[in-house]
Amino acid sequence: MYQILTCLAVDHDIRYTLAAVTICVMGSFLTMRLFARSRQSTSIQRANWLFLAGMIGGTTIWTTHFVAMLGYQAPGSVGFLPGFTGLSFIISVIATTAGLAIATYGGNTPLAEGGGLVVGLGIACMHYTGMAAYTVQGSLVWDPVYVIASMVFGGVFGMLATNRVVRPVNWFCKYSGMTFLVLAIASTHYTAMAAFSVSFEPAMTIAPSLVSPSLMGGSAIIITFVLLAFGLSTYVIDSETSLQAVARYRHLSLHDALTGIPNRAAFQEHLQALLKRSNDPTARIALLSFDLNRFKEINDVHGHGAGDAVLRSLADRMSSILRPGEFVARVGGDEFVAVLPRYYARTDGLEFANRLLAEVIQPIEWNETVLSVGASIGIAVGNSSTKNADALISQADVAMYRAKSDVTGTICFYDKSMDEAARARNALAVSMRSGLAKGAFELYFQQQNDTTSGAIVGFEVLLRWNHPERGMISPAEFIPIAEQTGFIIEMGEWVLREACLHAVRWRNPLTIAVNVAPLQLSDSDFVKKVQRILTESGLEPRRLELEITESGIIADHRHALVTIRRLKSLGVRIAMDDYGTGYSSLSTLQSFPFDKIKIDRGFVEGLATNLQSQAIVRSTLILANSLNIPVLAEGVETQAHLEFLRREGCQHVQGYYYGRPGPAITIDSIVNWMSDADRLSEGSALPLAS
Repeated sequence: MYQILTCLAVDHDIRYTLAAVTICVMGSFLTMRLFARSRQSTSIQRANWLFLAGMIGGTTIWTTHFVAMLGYQAPGSVGFLPGFTGLSFIISVIATTAGLAIATYGGNTPLAEGGGLVVGLGIACMHYTGMAAYTVQGSLVWDPVYVIASMVFGGVFGMLATNRVVRPVNWFCKYSGMTFLVLAIASTHYTAMAAFSVSFEPAMTIAPSLVSPSLMGGSAIIITFVLLAFGLSTYVIDSETSLQAVARYRHLSLHDALTGIPNRAAFQEHLQALLKRSNDPTARIALLSFDLNRFKEINDVHGHGAGDAVLRSLADRMSSILRPGEFVARVGGDEFVAVLPRYYARTDGLEFANRLLAEVIQPIEWNETVLSVGASIGIAVGNSSTKNADALISQADVAMYRAKSDVTGTICFYDKSMDEAARARNALAVSMRSGLAKGAFELYFQQQNDTTSGAIVGFEVLLRWNHPERGMISPAEFIPIAEQTGFIIEMGEWVLREACLHAVRWRNPLTIAVNVAPLQLSDSDFVKKVQRILTESGLEPRRLELEITESGIIADHRHALVTIRRLKSLGVRIAMDDYGTGYSSLSTLQSFPFDKIKIDRGFVEGLATNLQSQAIVRSTLILANSLNIPVLAEGVETQAHLEFLRREGCQHVQGYYYGRPGPAITIDSIVNWMSDADRLSEGSALPLAS
């Protein structure tokens, strides 16, 4: 050890030593970074990074040794033989490249450290080849202990250098890999320098083939720094390109591809950051969840191109009116969210919501067509104690759905009572399934009558739920929940099967009308289900009448048309239910093969006093008559209703005037009544005359 310290402090020129250290540190850092980059790359890129790392590393090792040797002040030193000097450079580059290649392609196996061992031993091999080029006026005497020690130092530190890059345990490992490579070069050099001594021979002559050490040293330093600058420039350019690519990918991952505004992931990230800010009780935030109204109709009528144009336009408009700190994102098909970071009073949330709503409701021009939508907005407020972003989002959604179902307005603030209502709805949804299995549901029947004669022409099936705790629950309460949860498909199939089984047992072959929900109509297996139920029950298809609402048609116009035509081919009759409440049009009546139109009860109720209701009913009857489609009016409760409808040519009516809905037992005398002719045709005995 004393010899090593003496070699470093006394026998070396400090200027050359500093130059060697600078090259060693810079080159080692760049070599290990290039080595790390090669492991991250594949195919031809990996080979290119390995070549560059090998050249930089080999040149660094060789130049560090050569410059340090120039500063070595041995007695009788003469110079360097160019042959061995060049050979030492080649050995340095080849050994470094080979070692890094083994460590790169070795993956996470022990070959990663094996490659470092090759680099370390290559340093020692380069050093002793370089020493063979070193000429003195005498002979060199080697100490085998230091020779072996130099090789051990080089090998061990070389293995540690690649190990820290291949198996990092913390952020500093990218610097510790460089540190161990520096130690591998320095320890090998100075241990090997301490391994020899000069036996001085003054009579010895200088070989004419020697090259000026100063010229070689200056050239080596310049070339090395140029090579390092080239390697560093390449590495920096690639790093900047990678950072730009990462930034681009991050932007794409956090922004909606269609509209360009932040997406759900960006919204979640933004909201989490706001909730983690300082615990200031005044720093409340408002989360707005809003859903577009009438957007699906635009897609259905004008195509998805129109819908995309609407979404882009709305996103641009809302983004343009945002103030500092405000945020808006698209989180679904036609669902948006907005965040107000500084919420102090209810008026702040209303102002922000109305500002966004004003942009939403403005007409949008597309392909010479003016499109317009609305929005239902729910607002939830979070404060310093709110840490759960999902809970805040859920509250805003609950408020938005309440706004959507409330006809009094389009903006609704969340309150705890909404949670109670939501829990009650969820509980009802759960008990619906068990109720259906336990026989808690029952069919009620309401008669449909001929307007002129008053004769019963059929029955409409209505569903009732006798809840074990709440008693009889109105369909207006549980049907919307069944539609929201999708349970309406299973429930509707049960109703259809039970209705057919009831009707097939009637002696009086009246028609049976069953409501079909939009989700049922959109079911691709619906026609097969109807056909299977008719086959299993044995009911004649002509006696089954399926009532379809306009909303079920608008949801998917083409699919609805195909489904209705297939149902008609089975022999089933189709009625349009609740006519006049939706977006009824002449084109709908022309394109769909309806067997009946049912006028909604809302228009019938106002017949006695409301001129507008009279005009709507009258025009509907005229239109239906021109298309040769029978009409049934719902909600007939008075003699005045009946007389108006009879006078205007309405064929059938349904309502409390003739009878309220009742269970199957209440209509038994009607559906099983038989005339004398019917009794004789069945071979039954006529009653005896009194």
